[in-house]
Amino acid sequence: MDKDLIIQITSENLKEIRTENQYTQEKMAEILGITKKMLVHIEKGKTLSNWTTAIAICALFRDSPTLHKQMGADPMEMIELSIYDVDIKPMNKTMGGVIWWKSVKKHRGFKLQQHTLTKHYRILDDENYRVISTFDQKVAKEKWLDIVRKYK
Repeated sequence: MDKDLIIQITSENLKEIRTENQYTQEKMAEILGITKKMLVHIEKGKTLSNWTTAIAICALFRDSPTLHKQMGADPMEMIELSIYDVDIKPMNKTMGGVIWWKSVKKHRGFKLQQHTLTKHYRILDDENYRVISTFDQKVAKEKWLDIVRKYK
């Protein structure tokens, strides 16, 4: 998922995100740091938000059912992946890949998974904490081999 797609998703779903949080246009514009006029233009599809506004939407409404449905994952994880391509940050607790994830490999409680929608990879530890996320299959497999070697 790249920046343009994130901007498109957040822009096209801004009204739904606002209404699911029961905010007026005035309040939502204030929260996002944009004018009400800009918010109305985005909601009507006349313009797209900019990257900074898209990040604000993902950060402030990261638990939004709409964003999770449209992105298929934690919106902030998608932001990080679009910036860094590989995100190695242990200690982000997950639900273990019950929905949206296909387990590729398992070893001593660790799981290499691929997202069914975005096709990015992640590795979870034995307590379902995210160890790495990446769109690069080679990087995911290299990190997986490191884990298998370490925990024989």
